[in-house]
Amino acid sequence: MARVRYGARTEAEIAAARAARSTLPDIWSTGVVALWESDPDAVAAVLPPPLKPAQRPLVRANISTVELPGYPLGAGSVAVAAVHDGHEGWYPLVMPMTHERALIGGREVFGEPKKLGEVTVERDGLVVRAALARHGIEFVEVRGAVSGSLPLPRPTAKLDFYFKFLPAVDGEGFDSDPVLIHCTRHEKVRRLERISGDVVLRESLYDPVADLPVRRLVDLTIGEKTSDQQGRAVERVSAEALLPYIHQRYDDPQQIHDGPPEGSVR
Repeated sequence: MARVRYGARTEAEIAAARAARSTLPDIWSTGVVALWESDPDAVAAVLPPPLKPAQRPLVRANISTVELPGYPLGAGSVAVAAVHDGHEGWYPLVMPMTHERALIGGREVFGEPKKLGEVTVERDGLVVRAALARHGIEFVEVRGAVSGSLPLPRPTAKLDFYFKFLPAVDGEGFDSDPVLIHCTRHEKVRRLERISGDVVLRESLYDPVADLPVRRLVDLTIGEKTSDQQGRAVERVSAEALLPYIHQRYDDPQQIHDGPPEGSVR
């Protein structure tokens, strides 16, 4: 009988997949990073417990492209500064990805709020434009011109916070208590330049980052970097406290707040 491809993999095949994953070379991306101070009350409002606002109400947008062989990838995020148990980091609200492969692993393994979207990074000489778009709306756009080179930062570790959960099959809460994830990214930069420009936030019902206005632009750069990430589950969190925030993960709140009608099949 021919191999049934949905059948179980052998131990050797599983071991080979793990080995290939652990020996991946550095993958360099070209990306724009915008950092701004926003409204403190707005930043605090988007943070689920037990996350708390950082000392400064910072918002960060990352917009990057990766020229993987035969598989170009666009990846982005919009995150707010947060603190958990004395650890300073970032809480991403949305992470557009241009391919399903990058989306699935992040959502299922780490609890990242990834969604399919469009990511643009364009450079023509000194002129730079970068954008994140979904449903035909460029909800974040960066426009400007390169104004000079910057010193390369030392390799650094950056912390992101995610909530990993499964909505209950009956539409009432979760199947089990959600888990707070600490994800550490070890980042190296080989090129960094400053951009003189601005950040435009556009209204979107699906990605309402316009609620986090640019009060003061802190930093705007374009560069090339590589990173890896390691995550760990640090604690179970209150399902009741997290429930009002899980619409952040979905375009249609009814997906997670309404159970299926009795007798229906989905």
